[in-house]
Amino acid sequence: MKKIILQAFLICIFAYLPICTYAQSRLRVSLLTCTPGEELNETFGHSALRVIDSNSVTDHVYNYGTFNFEDKNFYLKFIKGKLKYFVNIDQYQDFVFYYQQTNRGITEQELDLTLEEKQEIVAALKENLKEENKYYQYDFFLDNCTTRLRDILEKYKKPKPLLPAVMPATFTFRNAIHQYLDDGQKNWSKLGIDILLGAKTDAVMTVEQQKFLPDNLMHALDAAKNVKLVSSFRQLHFFEKVKLKKVFFTPLVFSFSIVCFFIALAFIKNNKAKAFLKLLDFLLFFIVGLLGVLLIFMWFGTDHSMTKNNYNLLWASPIFFVYAFMMHTQNKATKVFSAFIGIFFFLLLCSWFFLPQLMNNALLPFVFLLGWRAINIFLKSKIMEC
Repeated sequence: MKKIILQAFLICIFAYLPICTYAQSRLRVSLLTCTPGEELNETFGHSALRVIDSNSVTDHVYNYGTFNFEDKNFYLKFIKGKLKYFVNIDQYQDFVFYYQQTNRGITEQELDLTLEEKQEIVAALKENLKEENKYYQYDFFLDNCTTRLRDILEKYKKPKPLLPAVMPATFTFRNAIHQYLDDGQKNWSKLGIDILLGAKTDAVMTVEQQKFLPDNLMHALDAAKNVKLVSSFRQLHFFEKVKLKKVFFTPLVFSFSIVCFFIALAFIKNNKAKAFLKLLDFLLFFIVGLLGVLLIFMWFGTDHSMTKNNYNLLWASPIFFVYAFMMHTQNKATKVFSAFIGIFFFLLLCSWFFLPQLMNNALLPFVFLLGWRAINIFLKSKIMEC
């Protein structure tokens, strides 16, 4: 009798094993990491989750980097940091086709998960797809298409994965994005980003925060310390890396050229040249003042986390918007202010590399120009007074 019971038990075990194996293999979850593209919003790559279900014969990609161009007041919401991103589901072939068309590579890492972990992740993704759950407040550095996937894996993989650092311990958010901007020779985009992003961008990233970039998450999964996270790795689509031409007309060359133009014009002594120089002085400080208004707005009027505490306001002050209209008047307050900002800009240049915020070096000639023109306006007013 005991022998019959044992045989029956073994038969049940061996019959159950194929079912478990099938259940395990019918569901696959992979991380897709896409290489950077040519457009600014594609510069840092992209991440998505691929889910293959052999039972239902589906192959879907869950993408947390979607936004709606037709959203009411789209541009205003984007500028103010109030634009909602959402999770979207794509057919795998459609997803791949887009990246093939834009010459961007795709790497797939199949995740080493138990059946229960896969089911929990898929259930969470489907729950996120519901209209009431799909939208979230996007933050490029702290809450984006990649960090959302990092959080999902850390929540449902048991034990919780310990993802290691994949960048130097002293790297800041700005250092991290500079790598991609430099690699893509996006010098003008780098200048604009450095002007708009404040001192918070120069905070040293924690090990967790480093995973806001797709490549960083991909490498961290491969090197997880306490659990195996990746069962297989393959290139879904290879891309042809385009050799970029050397760019001559950089922001530094431009700002230096502007300074040279002002200096050359100052040496011309006829009245037309003097009048034109006055006009340029007005435009120079007027535009810088407008930029200062924009920086104040980005600091206090938006929800962007990294546009606060912006030290670019030291040279791009909104007060120059008013000063532009008054700098050539002969009142004492304007003369004193001209002398003050001239000296201030000289001190700013001396402390440029010691500020709590990394400033773009292409601005150095421009800041020199502002200081020189302010001192020149002060000296001219003194001469005219005499």
